[in-house]
Amino acid sequence: MKTPRKSQIWFLTGSQGLYGLETLNQVAAQSQRVVTALGNSPDLDAEVVWLPVLTDADGIKAVCLKANASQDCIGVMAWMHTFSPAKMWIAGLEALQLPLLHLHTQADAGLPWSEIDMDFMNLNQAAHGDREFGYIQTRLGIPRTTVAGHVSDPSVTARIGAWARAATGLAALRSMKVARFGDNMRDVAVTEGDKVEAQRRFGVSVNTYAVNDLVAAVDAVQESDLDSLVKEYEDAYQVAPELRAGGDRHDSLRYAARLEAGLRSFLDAGDFTAFTTNFEDLGGLRQLPGLAVQRLMADGYGFGGEGDWKTSVLLRTLKVIGGDRPGGTSFMEDYTYNLIPGEERILGAHMLEVCPTIATGTPSVEIHPLGIGNREDPVRMVFDSAPGPGLVTGLADLGDRFRLVTNEIDIVPPDEPLPNLPVARAVWKPRPDFRTSAEAWLTTGAPHHTVLSTAVTLEELRDLATMLRTELITIDANTQLHQLQNELRWNAAYHRLALGLG
Repeated sequence: MKTPRKSQIWFLTGSQGLYGLETLNQVAAQSQRVVTALGNSPDLDAEVVWLPVLTDADGIKAVCLKANASQDCIGVMAWMHTFSPAKMWIAGLEALQLPLLHLHTQADAGLPWSEIDMDFMNLNQAAHGDREFGYIQTRLGIPRTTVAGHVSDPSVTARIGAWARAATGLAALRSMKVARFGDNMRDVAVTEGDKVEAQRRFGVSVNTYAVNDLVAAVDAVQESDLDSLVKEYEDAYQVAPELRAGGDRHDSLRYAARLEAGLRSFLDAGDFTAFTTNFEDLGGLRQLPGLAVQRLMADGYGFGGEGDWKTSVLLRTLKVIGGDRPGGTSFMEDYTYNLIPGEERILGAHMLEVCPTIATGTPSVEIHPLGIGNREDPVRMVFDSAPGPGLVTGLADLGDRFRLVTNEIDIVPPDEPLPNLPVARAVWKPRPDFRTSAEAWLTTGAPHHTVLSTAVTLEELRDLATMLRTELITIDANTQLHQLQNELRWNAAYHRLALGLG
């Protein structure tokens, strides 16, 4: 994949000409101080770019259009330092196509009580101006995130940072290309979906390529490239003896490396950042890709098994949002349960494709039979997931809209070792409890393929859903099923009405 350029957040300061040049110069200087503080915060990965103070409708619209056209700008942050009459913002806000954060702050955290006069009041009136701005955003139905507080407060910059990471994920989504190798698994409902509507709503391009196009790329890999990859495997993982050089299954490891190199070359050549495979459609491939998929996910690619392009899209988006923070993000599937009362657990896995970013310890590289696909035994990494809090999130196409569903979970070690389970896996306790979680998940119509992440926060998911104008259902410690059922009914009415609003 191409390395993305550093993202920019453009900082817009609202005022008006009524106050005179001296006051506007003070507004500019103080808004630059706010931008400097944001730029020095470790919570923001994106560069915050200050723009000159905006005082009229033409200037506001021009900046919004310029932001839309920028290759680097992923979102706009706005602050009404003084009073900025909101009718000036109508054309600009309606033209803006990027995420918007309304920062409700002021230049200084404390008030100089004994020095306050009317000049001070006229200059420091964001409490006044931001209410005007909030009204017009609501009046126009502008999706946005609102953050109130001083930028010296770490909780404020953390909140802004979460929004900025969600905006980064949205930018990746809007430019994402997904390669589907073959179609989705036959007769499966939830992996189907409206790719045209997905491109309209999210910006992602999803297209199918013949598996034998991939076979050609796999067959073209040079032996020297395989030598390098095999050495990398042996240095990075615990490779089973039979797969190492001289072992009786070493050729299988070399073919797994060939799959990885071929996939990378195909994806890189087409600027794809996400892909799918399907065990029912392998063409001339000798193995279902396992190790290759796991390593590509670890490098940030989205993936969905059995042609599940929606989960592939979601995985790539959350990979970008999680960035380089601690934790990991992986393709996942709820597989089986421990239903002993008081000890309920979900054991998640997949045939082969679980990302090692969620692993505890060093994964082992092993080869085992696979009872489906009618191909050679595939090579894969095997590991347990690191314990800790996380999210399991799914994306479903309901026909008239898309729905995101996320469940807060706690990943735990397996109750006992799993010596006979030849795949990577995660065990977790869903919040608030198994029964409520499972009944809620099923009631929402959420999919069985998901993205498990210990690097992405619920706050970021909420911001992303706001930016996408997409429904988000949260199953957490406070979920009660009857309230959730009411929420689903209300949401259905709202979203069906909103379809007529664009």
